[in-house]
Amino acid sequence: MENNLNNLRVRTRFAPSPTGFMHVGNLRSALYAYLFAKQNHGDFILRIEDTDLERFIPGAVDVIYSTLKMAGITFDEGPNEGGPCAPYVQSERKTIYKEYAEKLIATKSAYYCFCTKERLETLKDGVGVARYDKHCLHLSQDEIEQHLAAGEPYVIRQNMPQTGISEFDDLVFGHIAIENSELEDNVLLKSDGMPTYNFANVVDDHLMGITHVIRGNEYLSSTPKYNLLYQAFGWEIPKYMHLTPIMKDETRKLSKRHGDANFDDFLNKGYLSHAIVNYIALLGWSPKGTEEKFTMDELIEKFSISGLSRSSSIFDENKMKWLNGEYIKELSFEEFMAHATPFFEKSQIKGRYDYAKFGKLLQPRIEIFSEIPEKVAFIVDFDPIDPVMYENKKFKIDAALAKTVIKASRPVFEKIAVWDEDHLHQAVAKIAEVLQVKPGVVYTVLRVALTSALVTPGGSVEMADILGKEESLRRLQLSQNWLN
Repeated sequence: MENNLNNLRVRTRFAPSPTGFMHVGNLRSALYAYLFAKQNHGDFILRIEDTDLERFIPGAVDVIYSTLKMAGITFDEGPNEGGPCAPYVQSERKTIYKEYAEKLIATKSAYYCFCTKERLETLKDGVGVARYDKHCLHLSQDEIEQHLAAGEPYVIRQNMPQTGISEFDDLVFGHIAIENSELEDNVLLKSDGMPTYNFANVVDDHLMGITHVIRGNEYLSSTPKYNLLYQAFGWEIPKYMHLTPIMKDETRKLSKRHGDANFDDFLNKGYLSHAIVNYIALLGWSPKGTEEKFTMDELIEKFSISGLSRSSSIFDENKMKWLNGEYIKELSFEEFMAHATPFFEKSQIKGRYDYAKFGKLLQPRIEIFSEIPEKVAFIVDFDPIDPVMYENKKFKIDAALAKTVIKASRPVFEKIAVWDEDHLHQAVAKIAEVLQVKPGVVYTVLRVALTSALVTPGGSVEMADILGKEESLRRLQLSQNWLN
C-alpha cells in the first residue's frame, strides 16, 4: 500500500498503550486528533500499542474505550469497530513487522544484532548510558547465517547514517534539524519478535494511511529516526503535530506513572465529563475570542493548528472546578439530581432528608458534586450553640434578643397547618410584626437556632422546610434551653 498523503482524506489516530487509566495528557492527544480529523471530514482510528508486554494491564483496553466514550470521542476504525486496516492491535500484527524488518535488512537500512546483555553492559559510559557501537553491522553474511543457524537470540537494529542532517517541519514547532551523528542504532525488532514503538508506529501509520501524526513533544527528537525509516521504505512521510506537555506546576510534568490526574479520578470527584473535555481542550490550545465554554461540535468547528501553543500548560484544577460549576448551573434539575444522588447517598443525610430540596439549594452553589457530603453535613451536626453565634451587628442582635425571637417563634410554628416555604415565610412575617423587628432579625436568629451554623446553603425557611415541623420544633426548644 503506497500512499500519496496529499491526495488522501485526513486520517489521524490515537495509539495508547493499555497500561492503566487514561491520563489527561493522553486524553488531550486523542481529543486533538479527533477534532482535527472531524473538522476535515476525515477518519479517526484507534490502534492499541501493546508491544510492551511487561506493562500490559488486563482490562486496560476496556478502560480506554469507556473513557473515550464518556468523553464523547468516537472512532471510525479500531479493534471493536473493525476497518480495512485490521487488525488494530499491535500484538496481532507481529508477522507484519518481521516482514518489514527483513525488507530493511535487505537494503542495509537495518541489521541483525547478536550482542549479549553482558557485551552491551560494557558499552555504558560513566553515568550508565549505553550507546551501541554498530558492532554487528560489520558481521559477514556467513557469520550472520552461522548465528541464525545456531538459534542464537537477536534483535534487529536500525542502521543510522553517521553523517549529514535529518530535518523536517512540524506544524507546531516549525523546522527541526538534528545531526545524524546524534542518532543511535535503535532496536526495531526485539528478541521476542515484538517490535519496539519506534518501528511499529512507522509501519502501522503507513499501512493505515495516517496523514497527520498528533502526539506529545517527547517524540520530537525521535522523529528524524522515524523519517529515516519512511525514506528507507520509499514511503511518504506524514505531517507532524507535536504537543507540549501538561505540567503539574512550573517544574513538574503531570505523570501517569506517578498517579497524577486521570479521567476516572475526576469523574469520581464529581466532575462532568464534558466539562473535563472542555478544560483539557484549552490546555495547549487557545481559541480566538474570550469564550471558554464549548460543546464538542463547537470544538470541532473552532479547533485550529495556529492556536496550539509551543509553551507548556499548567493544569489548574481550580480553573477546571470553576468551569465545571458553570456546567452544573446549566443542567436541568433532573440532570443535576441524577448526578447528585450518588453523592447524597454517601453523605450523612442518607435516608433522612429530602435530597431534592437540598438539590435546589446546592445546584447554584457547588462546583463539583463531591462537595455535597460536606455541604449537607451541617444539618445533622446539630450541637449546643454558643450564644455569641447569635450576635449580629447589622440587625443589632444579641443573645437576649435571640432568646426572645426563638420563644416567640415556637407557638407560631406549632400552628402552621401546611408546612412549606410559603407558610413558613408568612409565619416569619407574623413573628417580626408581633416583636416589632425587621424580618431579617427573625430569619437570622432562626438560621442559627435550627442548624447551629452561621452559614447554610439557603436560609432559615429553607432549613425548616427540609427539617420538617417536628424536628424544627424540637431544635427550637433545644436552642431556647441552651440560651437559658
